[in-house]
Amino acid sequence: MRWVYLIVIAVLALAILIFALQNFQSVTVSFLRLQLSAPLAVLIVVIYLLGMATGGTAWAFVRWAWHGSKQA
Repeated sequence: MRWVYLIVIAVLALAILIFALQNFQSVTVSFLRLQLSAPLAVLIVVIYLLGMATGGTAWAFVRWAWHGSKQA
């Protein structure tokens, strides 16, 4: 089963690498008065990491609140 996981990870990594290489043109993102120009692949990675951080924090808070309500 370990080999299946390794193959799935390798295929996903290859797909991500192909996506990054094909989407390396620069794009501009605006929010309020802030503007950021960077390659599309870099912006997607940054947004993904921010989503992981906020999603993980929200999930940890929900678990903490759930366990706290059970103990009270």
